[in-house]
Amino acid sequence: MLSIPVYIVSAFGLIAVAFVVFRIFVRRSYLQGRRLTWFSTFLEFSIFSLFGTFTCLDLPPGWPPTDVNPVLRIAGWLCMTIGLSLMLILISWFGWSRAMGQKVDVLKQSGPYRFTRNPQIIACFTAVFGYALLWPSWHTLGWVILFSAIAHMMVLTEEEHLRNIFREEYVQFCVRVPRYIGVRLKLNVAVFLP
Repeated sequence: MLSIPVYIVSAFGLIAVAFVVFRIFVRRSYLQGRRLTWFSTFLEFSIFSLFGTFTCLDLPPGWPPTDVNPVLRIAGWLCMTIGLSLMLILISWFGWSRAMGQKVDVLKQSGPYRFTRNPQIIACFTAVFGYALLWPSWHTLGWVILFSAIAHMMVLTEEEHLRNIFREEYVQFCVRVPRYIGVRLKLNVAVFLP
């Protein structure tokens, strides 16, 4: 089992690597080609794969705990099942190439995009949160926080890209629809448009 300082340093290391991937490599792909290169897609996939295995760095003795409250256990399995199912459904509905940043031909504003600009992130967060409920501990709480930080970096990079492509249409979309849930982004149109 890793000490808490090593766990925290490892988490910040993964956040730093994610920052480099999303804010440098992915951003550069979007700026140069208006879509992700296969290399940038591979880097994004690698970051989320590293995140997925991160919780294994600090498994306490007797993991997973068997004495979890039955209500938490049911809620955890429900969140994981709903989150993963929704994520697969949303990616299928949106289209694999669009979801992976390979094709940006239309600004989706229908379906789940009427309620949130990032339904896939919400679905994935629901699954991660379910995992934390299923096996509550400080390191699974850290896992939820780590996912939130990494996903937010990806979202910021994608938002910049979509503003560059769709300009006023995207700015108005941001005014109408919250980034995640319930919080609308107030944008000054003059900041993003020449």
